[in-house]
Amino acid sequence: MPNKIRTGLDLIERNWPRKFDGARIGLLVHPASVNRNLEHAVSVCLRSRKFKLAALFGPQHGIRGETQDNMVEWTGFHDDNTGLPVYSLYGEVRKPSQEMLCDIDVMVVDLQDIGSRYYTFIWTLALVMTSCRDAGKAVVVLDRPNPIGGSLTEGPVLDENYRSFVGLYPIPVRHGMTIGEIALFLQSFNPGIDLAVITMKGWKRGMWFEDTGLPWVLPSPNMPGVDTAMVYPGICLLEGTNLSEGRGTTRPFEIFGAPFINPDTLIKELSEFDLPGVIFRPLSFLPTFQKYAGELCGGAQIHVTERRKFRPFKTGVAIIKAIFELYGDFFSWKSPPYEYEKNLLPIDILAGTDRVRRDIEGGLSVKEMEKWWAEELKIFNKSIRNSYIMYSGND
Repeated sequence: MPNKIRTGLDLIERNWPRKFDGARIGLLVHPASVNRNLEHAVSVCLRSRKFKLAALFGPQHGIRGETQDNMVEWTGFHDDNTGLPVYSLYGEVRKPSQEMLCDIDVMVVDLQDIGSRYYTFIWTLALVMTSCRDAGKAVVVLDRPNPIGGSLTEGPVLDENYRSFVGLYPIPVRHGMTIGEIALFLQSFNPGIDLAVITMKGWKRGMWFEDTGLPWVLPSPNMPGVDTAMVYPGICLLEGTNLSEGRGTTRPFEIFGAPFINPDTLIKELSEFDLPGVIFRPLSFLPTFQKYAGELCGGAQIHVTERRKFRPFKTGVAIIKAIFELYGDFFSWKSPPYEYEKNLLPIDILAGTDRVRRDIEGGLSVKEMEKWWAEELKIFNKSIRNSYIMYSGND
């Protein structure tokens, strides 16, 4: 039987900070902001007697998840159901203005993250924290599980020369933290902020999302399940190339390829990397939108066989390296702009460094590359991450 985990939203009434009783709150949410009974945070907060819901805020893909494709801005609106203003934090602004915050005392954040630095919800949280600090508003984060576990970290730590909306502060690609722990980390960059985290009950670091007993709701339109979240720390790198990361299919990020790829040739090449916990299955697919819409692509589907052994970032790098070496005349790095960055290459801001790209171009082995980011991880885990961990246990 799965554990009966309680999220911050499940515990908001019981554990609401007393000092904020009677406060007017803003609520930053998306479609996955639901309790264990699938009731949305808006409904939960509307009936609370401990605070008054005054405004709604939404991140990338919209408060309702209505913007299907990547990097599509949306506009705020008046919500007829609640009578409240809905402010977009992925449109004209990504950081709430002082006008947006004027009618609230506390910003409540309830966002399901997926454990990858690229996923922009934690950076919306970062910008919200800075704006609230500057405006003298408090922030309460409702904690949720990291769906790909809280024990494993992987990938380069962000070089601050490559800061962007897919990485504002120095954490690794797979950070192994909950959004509440990320908030505590971000507090160090926002001295003086009034921050509270309503922690979960029953969650342990070694849990996968299925172990929690909680329902999965898509946090963004191209994140249909935990299997997708599992591969995302590696396959999202393909957004920095001319390879399809599977958008426009029913298995985004689990499927990848391009029209110039022979699936069997690619699978043979990938087998040489001896990657742990994964099997590649050759396939062809026809994206309905995004890269190569309507064009037949050759590629593979990723089947993760052992999650604890699987290394998504290493796998993503190996895929790019294999295709770079097999199809160098057809492969290319995507040019900016990407996620509001107009100068740096998308692959570099995704990796958080230009070193991954340069190593692939220079013919370095994946094992050699893994050594240097593993050293960065050791330092991050020991000197930074361990200071913000709130939960224990591997089982």
